[in-house]
Amino acid sequence: MKRIIGLVSAAIVGAFGATAEAQNYTWKPERPVTIIVPWAAGGSTDQMARIVAAELEAELKQKFVVVNQPGASGSIGTKNALEAARDGYTWAAGAAADVGTYKVLGMLETELKDWNLFFAVANVSAIAVNPNAPYKDFGELLEAWKKNGENISVSTAGLSSAGHNLMESIRANTPIKYRHVTYDGGNPAVIAAVSGEVPVVSQLLVEMSEMIKGKRLRPLAILSDKPISLDGYGEIPPITKWLPNMPAPVNYFGIWAPKGTPDNVIKTMEMVWQNKIAKSEALQKYAASRSALFAPIHGQTAHNEAFKMVRQTAWLYFDAGKAKLSPDTVGIPRL
Repeated sequence: MKRIIGLVSAAIVGAFGATAEAQNYTWKPERPVTIIVPWAAGGSTDQMARIVAAELEAELKQKFVVVNQPGASGSIGTKNALEAARDGYTWAAGAAADVGTYKVLGMLETELKDWNLFFAVANVSAIAVNPNAPYKDFGELLEAWKKNGENISVSTAGLSSAGHNLMESIRANTPIKYRHVTYDGGNPAVIAAVSGEVPVVSQLLVEMSEMIKGKRLRPLAILSDKPISLDGYGEIPPITKWLPNMPAPVNYFGIWAPKGTPDNVIKTMEMVWQNKIAKSEALQKYAASRSALFAPIHGQTAHNEAFKMVRQTAWLYFDAGKAKLSPDTVGIPRL
């Protein structure tokens, strides 16, 4: 993870400089602001959004209300934010890799460049199993997928989710099959594996961490080129131990408002990101406890960093025959 942390740290320095000075905000919300989480409550997006909302409330002295609108792999809630009045009172939350690939998948007519991006954390995807599953490590699961994969159910938060992206990346790097079982969010997907409804879950580590610590899930691998140490559990090996050439881009999470939102709203949020979010102890504590990365970046820096995973993910979908459009037709060149 040292390489990833270095990239994130460099991006933060570039975005904020050495210090942030308190300034007067030109936008003062006159009524509650809505943050639409397009996934079920309890998942990684929901966790992050509720911490961000509390920090924004403290800084702007107005309520920021998190509303869960799950469905269609997050595209329904995102569409509602896209179609709302562009006055700064409706924001979407999620993973940049999702909003950046909806158009390629034919799910929503939008691209990463259509949004004002504000990231809080970057999350790492993981593969875990029910404790009663027979796979002792990721190598054994990989062999099972190769031999009998169509009979091995894997839960994810649905098409375009981090878990599905991880499974498609594995499939692109080795000849496996798997039975994809989708849920309306990372938390339901994790619970499905905990309950034994499915033997395997592919989702974000932040969504599994408490169940792992409680020995209700057994982690097999994380999407990284370095092992990760999870507080209360120990070290989880990187997927590159078994698939050495597998790419591991950073998956950024945050909130965003569509382009066309008034300049004073965006400039205020940029200042809040610098003055409050970049120093947030609550977000730093959350990231440390869940083995996520604290990544408070925004604007063009956020776009450039997120585009790395969007690019990989979009072409994974296309090569797997799941895309409706070729990524290069919407400005996403092949790696």
